[in-house]
Amino acid sequence: MTSSRWARLRSRWRAFTRGLEEFYAGPYRKTFAVARRDEDDHFMLVVLAESLGVPDPAAYYTAELLPAVYDDFHEWHTRAGMERSPLDHISCC
Repeated sequence: MTSSRWARLRSRWRAFTRGLEEFYAGPYRKTFAVARRDEDDHFMLVVLAESLGVPDPAAYYTAELLPAVYDDFHEWHTRAGMERSPLDHISCC
């Protein structure tokens, strides 16, 4: 086979696999997004537990993760139903 035939075959194969992926994963995309958001919310709660007043035996280890969650903090506390930031040292609103 020539190189142009191989290129066409590869192109068709990629299109076929993309179509299969869309067929199988497409209907569940929203479900996956909701599950990921819930998992991220639980992670945020674990990291901020000590700051929220919940005793956390792993607070020493989660303290270094605080900078990683600052960017998403505002979205998290509004989704959790808190109008203002519940933490004094994080003022996002």
